[in-house]
Amino acid sequence: MIEAEGLRKEYGEFVAVEDSSFDVEEGEVFGVIGPNGAGKTTTLKMLAGLLEPTAGEATVAGYDVAETEMRQELGFLPEGSPLYEEMTAVSYLEFFADLYDVAPGVADERIHETLDDLELEHRTRQIGDMSKGMKRKVAIARSLINDPAVLIYDEPASGLDPLTTNYIVEFTERLAAAGKTILFSAHNLFHVESICDRVVIMNNGEIVARGGIESLQAEYGKSTYTVYTTVELEGSVRENGYYTRTVESMDAVEATREAAESAGGSVVDIRTTESSLEEVFLNVAESGTTAGETVEGPPDRTTPVTQKPDSEG
Repeated sequence: MIEAEGLRKEYGEFVAVEDSSFDVEEGEVFGVIGPNGAGKTTTLKMLAGLLEPTAGEATVAGYDVAETEMRQELGFLPEGSPLYEEMTAVSYLEFFADLYDVAPGVADERIHETLDDLELEHRTRQIGDMSKGMKRKVAIARSLINDPAVLIYDEPASGLDPLTTNYIVEFTERLAAAGKTILFSAHNLFHVESICDRVVIMNNGEIVARGGIESLQAEYGKSTYTVYTTVELEGSVRENGYYTRTVESMDAVEATREAAESAGGSVVDIRTTESSLEEVFLNVAESGTTAGETVEGPPDRTTPVTQKPDSEG
């Protein structure tokens, strides 16, 4: 549904995005993550047809991003989404439905069903009198007014309180379950980890790692094992009637089992903990993975993941 090949964006001598290539399959939830200034927003705007690439090609739902027809298949939500604050939520959405040539009867049904799904009350209140969370819900409803096949969301929960943030993340999950193809960026990596099928990690305008969450964890993460024993061992702590020792390899697990048996006890449980996506991201930074490399192969050059000042996210 989304294909990007060699995308590049220059502003004078400054390169905001360089050789960005990836694809998003139909029905997939795909995340773009990275520090501020990594090139995430620039990439999403090029895919949405809002910025013309300096080089490279991109298609959304089979259309070149420069084609007008593409916009009928796309719902775009920018991080900053100014609304017409003198309008009510309903009149605002009716206005955009008309721009997309949605039939009035269809538009009315879609507007109220979407606002019901978003649990937006006071929909006849002027947008300027709404809270930030309510405004964000109106902006999300606008992105769905044309019933697009593809959604591109740039920080959909940016700056919102935890309750509203969790609701929007859950709503995004429901959109994916309904068959929408979703590409989004987010700083909260817990949310990315919870709903994304695959991600790319960007830094300094380049993709420095890519893959499914599990493959990234396998390549750049670390497994730890908490071993529960019936006897106290060196380095163990008392927990729920047993003794626990946390180790980082199966060899250490086996050594713990042998030590427990030598002390007249036994192992009663072993629990595995995988690295979070945030830990994976930090490990990618330390590993020096470079653009174009994937998690399937070891990095052979060093490119530290650092924040680039004075550039778009």
